[in-house]
Amino acid sequence: MTLSKLKNSIAQIKLRNEPYLKINIVLAGVILLIMAYSGIFSPEKDNYPVVCIHEKITGEPCVSCGLSHSFSLILRGRVDEAYQWNRYGMRVFLFFAGQLILRIIFSLLYSRYSSTRKQLILFDIVGSSVLFLVTFMPFLTYIFKFS
Repeated sequence: MTLSKLKNSIAQIKLRNEPYLKINIVLAGVILLIMAYSGIFSPEKDNYPVVCIHEKITGEPCVSCGLSHSFSLILRGRVDEAYQWNRYGMRVFLFFAGQLILRIIFSLLYSRYSSTRKQLILFDIVGSSVLFLVTFMPFLTYIFKFS
């Protein structure tokens, strides 16, 4: 084995142990599971295993009611119907789709440019936090309205 191949192997092993990359892989996996859930369960069959606890207890719909239906319809290209199920569905769907893409891009940048890792992580945290707040502001407002 040549010295350059050995250095590359060591670098790859070190990258596998990077917490930032592990977190990105886990987050990407969770997002893919959310997308798979939305793709597997059908709005026509209404066979979603997760139900809204708030609606079940109070009989009143909450701000997140219909989100599973909305996601399923968006994945099937039926955007107008998705808005009828939950008016924030597209906003949340785009957040998750964007985060999936960002997890991949940031992981690649993190792996390639070791000199800017701290700035990249800071940019990721601030940018993702702002996107989260913009996306989920109606949900946060709803929660704190009833607190």
